[in-house]
Amino acid sequence: MRFNTKISFFRIFSGALILTVLMSGCNKKLDIDSTHLVNEKNNWKSITDTRSALLGTYGLLRAAMADNNAHWLYGELRNGDFQATSRLDLKAIIGSNLNAPYPVVQSLSSWRRFYAVINSANLFIDRAHEVMALDKQYTEKNYQVDIAQMHALRAFAYFYMTRIWGDVPLIKSVNDGSFEQAKRTPKEDVLGYAESELLKAVQDLPYKYGDIFDPVFPGLYYGQGIAAWNGVLLTKVSAYAILAHVAVWNERYIDASGYARFVLDNASKAGSSYMTTALLTRVDGFFYDKNTNQIFGLPFAWSDREASLDGHIEDLTLAAPLVVRPVPQMFMPDQTILSIFDEDKDERFSINAANGRAVTDYFTGFGSSNTIFSKVKCIRNASTDGSLGLFSSAIVFTRLEEIALLYAESMAVLDNMDPAIDALDNVRLSRGLPRYTGPNSGVLDAIFKERRRELMGEGWRWYDQVRYNRIKKSDTQFNKLISTNGIFWPISQDVLSRNSLLVQNEYWR
Repeated sequence: MRFNTKISFFRIFSGALILTVLMSGCNKKLDIDSTHLVNEKNNWKSITDTRSALLGTYGLLRAAMADNNAHWLYGELRNGDFQATSRLDLKAIIGSNLNAPYPVVQSLSSWRRFYAVINSANLFIDRAHEVMALDKQYTEKNYQVDIAQMHALRAFAYFYMTRIWGDVPLIKSVNDGSFEQAKRTPKEDVLGYAESELLKAVQDLPYKYGDIFDPVFPGLYYGQGIAAWNGVLLTKVSAYAILAHVAVWNERYIDASGYARFVLDNASKAGSSYMTTALLTRVDGFFYDKNTNQIFGLPFAWSDREASLDGHIEDLTLAAPLVVRPVPQMFMPDQTILSIFDEDKDERFSINAANGRAVTDYFTGFGSSNTIFSKVKCIRNASTDGSLGLFSSAIVFTRLEEIALLYAESMAVLDNMDPAIDALDNVRLSRGLPRYTGPNSGVLDAIFKERRRELMGEGWRWYDQVRYNRIKKSDTQFNKLISTNGIFWPISQDVLSRNSLLVQNEYWR
């Protein structure tokens, strides 16, 4: 079958969102309102149905992470480096007042949008095999690759939720019964399940989609070549990157090091590499559109008409002179910036000793009354005209530099300092810094300091603090948060009221 029309993620997402959500709305496990606008019996007939359902599941995940800029509000604000200018809901999250009665805070306390992803994946796994019997163009190999993606997406959704809420209900199929009465599963078991799902998936995931030389799935994918799929779908390398994070969050650093090492050794097969600072921060650079350096990202490609007003870090951080907004919704104080970037010749931010001026690819207007975090600034089609604030940056979960630092962290925890320092130096050297020459006792601190600088604004700060304090155990107040489950969000009252078996996280009772 020839697909002559270019695949637009947004167009497929819009239709497939209706397809996957509405046709599964009758099942209460999704925990969303049931609306039967599409009759399920008319689906799962052809290869176009599987393509729409596949991309629809990715679309649901993107929507879950983009809604109310959730990915950054979860990851950057609590005990973080950013401050809010005027929004009281952002100030509440920064201050860990997660029971505050603001609509955004209440919305972020609900896991329903993530269960929409899981239900869509469950439905695909349950029904996609039917298409093979009805449409000969849907081959066994195509089916295996699709199913592998669904296992991986389901695993990622569970991992992502576990970082936010801890224990969550574990729903494995569309036939498990009523979601409203499902108990929460211990987070360790959920992470174990996510890991098993990912290990199942990696066997059938290709390094590149649409590549005639790919060793797993050579040839076109749904009639499209490499250009259509770069940075859009989960690859074998993507799955191993998520595996590394699942293991680290579960404090299993030996396994994490092995998974991360696979990514570092095989990233080039998926087209990923270390980036220059300029490529990382350009308007048409790493975050723009979709590309293979996004080891796992969810694009808002301008070329596919996916740009949007919100769901991007730019919506929170950009202001004049880059866009038509007098002040950003959140900013980083100058003193905080100076305390974080305290090494000379750091390409991300440093002070020129000769003239005292800031040299930076991360900030605009440093030293003025309105310093703007502008590391990510993808406006429309990589424009420098901010008169229309449509943004086209991808939500990037991970990239090679992040995995290198995760590997370094794992090696340091395991007291294997030489590879830890080597991995740390790979990032430092790419940012204009010299090799690490401090004592072994300071390596772990140096790694987390580098993560703070390199991954700023990418949704990692809070989770990094949790992992750091789990390892060091030197902050009494943070240790108490960990021991009482205060690191997790409360469960929204809406979710609790629908399920009598759920119990609020103890810290928020």
